[in-house]
Amino acid sequence: MANQLDLEEQEQLDQLKHFWNQYGNLITGLLIVVLGAVAAWNGYHYRQRSQAAQSAAMFDEMSKSVAAGDLAMAQRTFSDMKERYASATYTQQAGLALARQASDKGELDTAKTALQWVVDKSGDEGYAAIARLRLANIYFDAKDYAKAMTLLDGVADEAFAALVADRKGDILAIQDKRVEAKAAYLVAYQKLEERAQYRRVIQVKLNALGVDPEALAAPKVAEGLK
Repeated sequence: MANQLDLEEQEQLDQLKHFWNQYGNLITGLLIVVLGAVAAWNGYHYRQRSQAAQSAAMFDEMSKSVAAGDLAMAQRTFSDMKERYASATYTQQAGLALARQASDKGELDTAKTALQWVVDKSGDEGYAAIARLRLANIYFDAKDYAKAMTLLDGVADEAFAALVADRKGDILAIQDKRVEAKAAYLVAYQKLEERAQYRRVIQVKLNALGVDPEALAAPKVAEGLK
């Protein structure tokens, strides 16, 4: 009986050896790939968390510089953040904060450079849209209407559609393109919620161009009630 068991165990062992000789390298290779992928995934998330924490600390330092009115220090901190943590959310926020401070101080070239960096590098459509709108305002004030319009055309986030249309209306209106300005303001008016306070501002702009948006909406309402 013992011999029979020994023979069965030996046969199973031989089968296992045969199986391992045939598929062992493949299995080992797959394990290396899987374990490597897991390690890479964990490493990636660790780096992300680490970079987020470090960029947050730098953003905090930059915020203090902004609050103190130290533009030079804020610029240096932002430069370091771009070099070390270009893809971090806090770096996008830092660019917007620096641009606002620079603009308030009349340093428009610095503001434009910071905003253009956010436009070019941000992976977040919201931050990119804010940067485009602010940059368009700077070019609008500088009477570079073509550049301002190009920036607005590049806004991809639908959440900013009303603001984009309103700003386009301003650009068109100041160039005395009344028909196009009316159309842009109407888009802005229609995209804003009825309770939005800014809707009244756009209504005033439309009234100045001889358009009553509420009167235009009335026939549509009446038609819907039929």
